[in-house]
Amino acid sequence: MPFQLEFLWTDILIYLLLASTLAFTFYTLRHEHLRVPWRQVARRPMAMASLVVLAVYVVVGLMDSVHYRPLLEIRNQAERVYSNEVLSLLDKLTTTLRTRVEKTYSAPFAVQAYSKETVEYPDGRHAREYPRLTYGGAHLRNPQDRATDIARRTGFAALTGIGLWLVSVAGFLWWWRGSAESWNGAARRLWRGESQIPWRAIWVTIGVVIVLAANAASLSPLYHIFGTDQVGQDVFYKSLKSIRTGLVIGTLTTLVMLPFAAVFGIMAGYFRGWVDDVIQYTYTTLSSIPGVLLIAAAILSLQVYVGNHPESFHSATERADIRLLFLCLILGVTSWTSLCRLLRGETLKLREVDYIQAARALGSSHVSVMARHVLPNVMHIILITVVLDFSGLVLAEAVLSYVGVGVDPTMDSWGNMINSARLEMAREPVVWWSLASAFVFMFGLVLAANLFSDAVRDAFDPRLRK
Repeated sequence: MPFQLEFLWTDILIYLLLASTLAFTFYTLRHEHLRVPWRQVARRPMAMASLVVLAVYVVVGLMDSVHYRPLLEIRNQAERVYSNEVLSLLDKLTTTLRTRVEKTYSAPFAVQAYSKETVEYPDGRHAREYPRLTYGGAHLRNPQDRATDIARRTGFAALTGIGLWLVSVAGFLWWWRGSAESWNGAARRLWRGESQIPWRAIWVTIGVVIVLAANAASLSPLYHIFGTDQVGQDVFYKSLKSIRTGLVIGTLTTLVMLPFAAVFGIMAGYFRGWVDDVIQYTYTTLSSIPGVLLIAAAILSLQVYVGNHPESFHSATERADIRLLFLCLILGVTSWTSLCRLLRGETLKLREVDYIQAARALGSSHVSVMARHVLPNVMHIILITVVLDFSGLVLAEAVLSYVGVGVDPTMDSWGNMINSARLEMAREPVVWWSLASAFVFMFGLVLAANLFSDAVRDAFDPRLRK
């Protein structure tokens, strides 16, 4: 094989989380009482538009979670030498962005360097001027043609994206329209939103995504559309690579938090007495410890271990991945207390209802009562908390990386981009595009997650359900 698959710890957990999500989806489809609130979510135009945006982020994150080592050479039939560099499927698809490295900073869509350099001419003269970039706009013979070239390529990419979108819409209409319905009738029904699922909002959002993707695919191989950083790396490529980090922080932390919160919260409310006192004392004590200090102590301890045992990690990617995993574990351990309190209070109320009292009177075990009667009735609280906490955890990674206790500095993340922007914003002239790129990508993910979580909360909260 021309490559060797590499499974990082976070990759394995992502695959398990994806399998669990699919299993939960099939389980939901088989139970009507679970399908009802999800149908209410599906009727919200803003929620479905946000779901399309979230799906784009998830697809990029999953492509960046398929890692491999490329083959370097074949010495003989039995020995193959693979590279120590760990790449992903996203790296393969964006090879042009990854390998086009300039000397240092360059502005978005620039064809010249951002700072003047001393240039020596063949006749021996020296001059201070802005040199041409090695890759950005290299296809232009005259730098003055940049604006015309960008406008022409943007228009062509937009028309191509619209064409692909129209073909997709036509295929959907062919599937969606009734057997006796005309194409014009189906198109009018789609445009007027005359369906339970807001297909109009979905397809408008898909159209915007396709047009933006077409423009990025057309312009990014020729220009640095978000500029380059201090070492000349493409900022757009770094922003795409940071998507996986944000998704891992938001999802795997939840995966760590849920068992603690669900088990301890239900046990405290169900058993009461000394069990409730011990659990309350535990999460009250944990809540009293400043979270940033606990995270900093854990990350620094991990750094000492990695420094003393370099033989345990074969590449810098593995070292950065284990730090990301450790950060998820620490965030999960420190963030389960609020959900535990909510589940404890709800379980205190549920344990007194008639059907749970009847189950206990008929001889059902405590584990059976908690698993079959209590847990399903507090699942709406768990689901609401999970979707609401996702965006907070994504923002937490940025804050922790900003103060130096987040992910590894070698790992691409929005927090590291914002952290590096501190010195860039103090330069003259100001280097603003790294901060702007991190803000745009993070804003899109967090906004979509918040809008979707609002719809989930309204659908699953009995007090807000319509």
